[in-house]
Amino acid sequence: MACCEEAEAQLAELELLTSMFPSQEELVVDQLAYEELRAFVEGRADSPPTTRPQFSIRISVDSPTADGVDITLSCAFPLDYPKVLPEIAVRCSELNRAQHTQLVSDLTSYLRESCDGGMCVLTAVDWLKEHTPGYLSESPPAARKEPPAGQSGEMFSRLWIYSHHIYNKSKRKNILEWAKELDLSGFSMPGKPGMVCVEGLQPAAEEFWARVKVLTWKRIMIRHREDVPLGSSNTVDSLRKFSGFEEAVFDPHGSRGNHMDLGQLFQFLSDRGCAEIFQMYFGVEGR
Repeated sequence: MACCEEAEAQLAELELLTSMFPSQEELVVDQLAYEELRAFVEGRADSPPTTRPQFSIRISVDSPTADGVDITLSCAFPLDYPKVLPEIAVRCSELNRAQHTQLVSDLTSYLRESCDGGMCVLTAVDWLKEHTPGYLSESPPAARKEPPAGQSGEMFSRLWIYSHHIYNKSKRKNILEWAKELDLSGFSMPGKPGMVCVEGLQPAAEEFWARVKVLTWKRIMIRHREDVPLGSSNTVDSLRKFSGFEEAVFDPHGSRGNHMDLGQLFQFLSDRGCAEIFQMYFGVEGR
């Protein structure tokens, strides 16, 4: 925890949320992290919490086609929250991928403008209640008039992300969940260094990167990217090199079990037609 001031603000917000959403059907809180935070703020713990507060809020919003639509807002507090925005994810089965991507992007932009060092979870809840019906009423892409073949304007993207290391279980879980939520294929290799590849529609890939890069990292960057226009001969599925998204582990070793067998990684990449990426990451030819 950055300092006791941030910890006190986080605890105060969690206590406010539990009073406003008393039912577990509305609010689910990571109790271990909650109690660690409380113990630290109350002086019963000598060291800051080892886990970050995480919780999810389920709300119901009006829909043009249904009596009510459930939305789940998942949040995690970074160390410096509320000086920085919380990490958020929105889930709603009634939104198609394009609607979901736009909603999350607009919500994040709104919070950046509206929350200047203050509590913002309830702001996010209110924004979702007010604005989600507008996204639900938009026509899905499949129902819109399709442009001529080869002129769709849509892009396929493959992002190769490098991180100094990927250890944290919460980050690893987020990477898996966000990739699947956004219909991205690829893989994540934990350890040191960390490696993530995501591929799919460009807006979804960009949304994934926007979420991942704001987490707390020693170093993270897009090492390489590939963008291909979609058309009659290029479809998302035909361009994918990975059939789904998985966490890939290659014979971990070392004192902390955090180093992967790079020979196995090279073979994994080669089998999927990505052998050249190895040299981009490590500066040597794979073998």
